[in-house]
Amino acid sequence: MLHVGFIGGGNITDTHIRAALAIPQLRVAAVVGTNESKVRALAKKYEISAYDDLHQFLSHRALDMVIIGSPSGVHATEGIAASEQGLHVLVEKPIDVTTERADRLIRMAKNSGVKLGVLFQDRLKPDILRLRDWIRSGKLGRIILVEASVKWYRPPEYYANSKWHGTSSLDGGGALMNQGIHTVDLLLYLLGDVTRVQAVTKTALHAIESEDTCVATLEFANGAVGVFQATTAAFPGYARRVEITGSEGTVCLEQDRITRVDLKNPIHDYSQTEPADQNASANSPVVSDVRGHQRILEDFVRSIESGGTPVCDGEEGRRSLALVEAIYRSARTHDAVACS
Repeated sequence: MLHVGFIGGGNITDTHIRAALAIPQLRVAAVVGTNESKVRALAKKYEISAYDDLHQFLSHRALDMVIIGSPSGVHATEGIAASEQGLHVLVEKPIDVTTERADRLIRMAKNSGVKLGVLFQDRLKPDILRLRDWIRSGKLGRIILVEASVKWYRPPEYYANSKWHGTSSLDGGGALMNQGIHTVDLLLYLLGDVTRVQAVTKTALHAIESEDTCVATLEFANGAVGVFQATTAAFPGYARRVEITGSEGTVCLEQDRITRVDLKNPIHDYSQTEPADQNASANSPVVSDVRGHQRILEDFVRSIESGGTPVCDGEEGRRSLALVEAIYRSARTHDAVACS
C-alpha cells in the first residue's frame, strides 16, 4: 500500500484524488494548498487530512508519494521539497515553466533516489498507443507531413477568475504552455524530436499577459515537416485533431481516437477497444473522465514497485517544455529557432 498526498486545491487535484481512489495499491492521505476553503472542502469530501503549510504536509505520516496539481510555476519548487523528504513525485503537466527549473527537479529526484513522473495522460490512451505502434512498425512508411490542431475555447472568466492562468510567472505562457503542451508531447511521443521551429503567437481575444493563439511550423529529425496550432479563442471549441501522412498513407486522430485510416496496405481491423474519452476539453477544464489519469498513476505505481521507469519520467516531461520554449523564442525573435 502506497500512501499518497496531493498538492493543490483546484479542479485538477480533485481529478487526481478520484483517479487515485480507483487504484487498489493507493491510499489517499492528505492535501495541501494555499486556498484554505478549497483544500478543506476536498479534505472533507474525501475524508483526508488538510494542510495549509507545505512542510507540515510533507511530514504527514504515512506518506510515500505526492501528486502535484498546483500552478505550473511552482511545480519544481514543490517537487524538490518532496524529493528531499524521500517522497516519489508525480507532477501535473508541464513539469514546470522553464527547463532550468525542470532540470533542478530532475537532479534532486535522481539524487534522492525517488521516482519522478509527469502527467501526460494521452500517452496511454489505446488508439494513441496503436498509432504509435503503426508508425514504429512502418505501416505508414516514411513520415512526410503532420498537422495538429488544438482549437479550443476558454471563456473570459476562465482567466479573470484565476490568479495564475495566462500569467507569465505561474502559467509560463498561455494556450501553448497550458493547453497545447499535451499535443506537443503527443507529437514528440509519436514522431520523435523536432530540430527546428518557426512560430507566431498572438493575444487575439483574452485580456491576459500571455498568448491565446499560436501557430508553428515544425521540422522533425526524421525528415517530416508539420504545422501545429493551439488556441483558447476558437468558440465554441473543437476536438483536438492530428493528421499524420506517410509514404504509405494517412491516419487521422480526433479526440484521441483513430477516425480515418487510408493506407496503401489497408488495416481492416482497428475496432475501438473502449468508449471514447468523455471529457469536454475543447471548451471546459473540468475532468469528468479520469481513465487517462488513472492509467498514468497505475504506471507510476508499477515503476515504484518494480524499480522501472514511468512512461513519462522527468526527462521525457522536459522534452515538451523545451520545445515550447523554442516555439516561444521563435515567436519573440520572429525567426526560425534550432531545437537543442
